[in-house]
Amino acid sequence: MHSPSIDPSTPSPSATRAAALTRDWICPFCPLLCDDLAAAAHDDGTLDVPDTECSRLAHALTQYGATDVQCACTVDGNEADKDAALASAAQLLANARRPLFGGLATDVAGIRALYPLAAACGAILDHLHGDALTPATLALQDRGSFFTTLSEVRARADLLVFFGCQPSRRYPRFFTRALAGTELARELVFVGCEADPAAASFAQTRIDTLLPDTDPYDTLALWSALAEGRDAAALSHGDGSAANVASALASLHARIAGARYTVVVYEPAALPAPHAALLIEALNRIVKAVNRTTRAACLALGGDDGALTVNQTVTWLSGLPLRTRVSMPAHAAGGAPLDHDPYRYRTARLLAEREVDALLWIAGFAPHAWPASLDPALALIVLGHPALADAARARGANTVFVPVATPGVDSGGHLFRIDGTVVMPLTAARGAALESVASIAAKLSGRLSGQLSERSSTREDQP
Repeated sequence: MHSPSIDPSTPSPSATRAAALTRDWICPFCPLLCDDLAAAAHDDGTLDVPDTECSRLAHALTQYGATDVQCACTVDGNEADKDAALASAAQLLANARRPLFGGLATDVAGIRALYPLAAACGAILDHLHGDALTPATLALQDRGSFFTTLSEVRARADLLVFFGCQPSRRYPRFFTRALAGTELARELVFVGCEADPAAASFAQTRIDTLLPDTDPYDTLALWSALAEGRDAAALSHGDGSAANVASALASLHARIAGARYTVVVYEPAALPAPHAALLIEALNRIVKAVNRTTRAACLALGGDDGALTVNQTVTWLSGLPLRTRVSMPAHAAGGAPLDHDPYRYRTARLLAEREVDALLWIAGFAPHAWPASLDPALALIVLGHPALADAARARGANTVFVPVATPGVDSGGHLFRIDGTVVMPLTAARGAALESVASIAAKLSGRLSGQLSERSSTREDQP
């Protein structure tokens, strides 16, 4: 991969706007982290990627403009300078007994800086996409998994089985990244859904659809049994419908047995809740069974808005994945400094049950607003996209807003790619004067430490 370069002399596609072009730019708005793009930053603060076929990227770029750099901090609905906003935010965290750090849409440096801040105030950590992330984590914890990379898919996979998902709906360039420019003949089989129309443009592929209307739990129960060597006829128990499903799955399993390398692709967010973890565990179990005689692996499509990155980084730092409460031993007051609970520490549940008294909301990649169910009386600190400023101002009391840079747009950074094994370095395509989440979090940590130390000294001085 070439190092990204910026060429200010490259002509703009618009005659009225000068542009600086960042070549080999890595797009931060999707966990595919496409690195074959050229981003044009214009004098009016807008960005565009000429000739992009990615609707998701095109939409994300509309969120950036000239007013971003002029975005001010707010405290209780009123404009404030950054020092005053950080002082207010630190005070809210110092007063909180059980804060939640939610959203967490940031990069490696951002969550590394947020982690000690969370530990200092005993915060719970959960991501904006925690409901999609958690089932895959649970399945991995319970049974493990065989996983693969985009590079392996491109170079070796001759059979791709898509379970209940059409990748291009969420990840428009998935097939371009996985298949374009390769000569390997492939079979693409969509199980439990219709075929993805975006897959049809690749000449070297053969596309099939199986059981688009069958219940996913029933499908995987039969498929698991077949993978373990059970007879298809015996599984149907004389039921005609079940016999048809078993026959189709037996045919699929025979194709898997004859393939050189099968990859089962699924999207945790597309699987039916609330028991998606059971489906993912079944897919992992099927792939393990296949590996007794040939090669197979899973590829989970997810990790949007830094979810995979934050989960990986929190796991390095604490030994536990997201939906964990972290605290310094002194703050824990005799309790465990780490407490992981994927059900109890779900953002929606914590807010509904009023189990937290402050929310620090991180939205660095897009203007994802805090949950609409948030109690107006609950303290809210937002480190977010400038487009969230008006909503924070309108909330008024108990609200602090600080605009932050988007990694890959206004700051550098690092993100994990969708396959979880590659960390990609981001280069700022625009570079507006906005501070990164990491920088703001570090300043908050310093201020919080000072406030807590002052409070402790005051208590010690009392008779």
